[in-house]
Amino acid sequence: MVRTTPVTTVQAAGHPGYQATTAGTIKAFRFLGVPVRLHFTFILLVIFVAVSVLGSAQSNASYAAFLVGSLASVLLHELGHAVVASRFGIRTTEIVMFPIGGLSRMERPLPPTAEIWVALAGPLVNLLLAAGLFAYMISSQQAVPVLAADLLQPNGKSALALLLYGNILLAGFNFLPAFPMDGGRILRALLSYIRPEQEATRTAAWMGRMLSISMGLYGLLDSQFMLVFFALFIYLGAVQESVAALGRTLTRGIPIRAAMITELHTLEHGATIRDAANLLLSTSQQDFPVMHGNQVVGLLGRNLLIRAIASDGPDAYVAGVMDRDYVALTPNEDLADVLPLMARAGRCALVMENGSLLGLLTTDNLSEFLLLRRFGMEPVV
Repeated sequence: MVRTTPVTTVQAAGHPGYQATTAGTIKAFRFLGVPVRLHFTFILLVIFVAVSVLGSAQSNASYAAFLVGSLASVLLHELGHAVVASRFGIRTTEIVMFPIGGLSRMERPLPPTAEIWVALAGPLVNLLLAAGLFAYMISSQQAVPVLAADLLQPNGKSALALLLYGNILLAGFNFLPAFPMDGGRILRALLSYIRPEQEATRTAAWMGRMLSISMGLYGLLDSQFMLVFFALFIYLGAVQESVAALGRTLTRGIPIRAAMITELHTLEHGATIRDAANLLLSTSQQDFPVMHGNQVVGLLGRNLLIRAIASDGPDAYVAGVMDRDYVALTPNEDLADVLPLMARAGRCALVMENGSLLGLLTTDNLSEFLLLRRFGMEPVV
């Protein structure tokens, strides 16, 4: 399963090209110039599969080769998304590996036509891989019958035969017209030509939820708990996409200045951790820009402040513990474009113009803004 979702690249003062990454992931390597990150659930799945394979009495060599080949197939699937997206002038900022597949994050939302072609690219790569494997096995007389159950445990079958069948399944599964699969994105893009984006997304997400519930029930009745595990991820992905679409609908065309906090407290770079702690207690603010005169030099958030008290003590200077790689946005950027960034970059971003601090955009304030918008309040710009 593969999803393609937008991400926004922003500039941090003094740190050009600052890029937020997905929470709960670690960077593994770069794949043709694109950072590949592993989600912690993917790592847990790899450990589980490794223990299962090592504990099997069957021959493990071909099955281990199949698992490595499957990882390569998923990465090539994601590369297909990235290459086609680049044809539309959209950069892929990272690939994240989850237990049920990969996720390509784009620097900005895809228009319907681009989304169709980008979504198609991934499954087509898997079909091309399957066709190549099939041609090779036929020419070398290596064709071996494979069942779906053979993909779940060592069985002595040929790694090439398993990869052939696995790529066909991966392509077919992603063509299902339900979020968060590629087919769901194609369906949403097609519906977007005749319906509002939120309504089109709601339809594709509903189909994703129905698919996941059906898979989960079948898995429970047939004692296939791995299928239940996959169904849970599909359900969460469908819900997440539906919520994201609602957020984009409520914020599209609205500048950041309409949702930012303008009454805020700052810290001088010569202030101590004790000063910051007192400010944290005496105000409702939890993130404090650190200033050197009129210039922003860093950001001190609540969690970083607590860690600094424990490790450096209350008399340490904030300049020594502040975050210098803060996220900076401009006041006229579209809120819809920065929603994915705020979901991953942490709880706060600075709003700046020509080097001057204008306000803060926090996840808490953004949530309140979305709630008021949902009940019909028009923003003051």
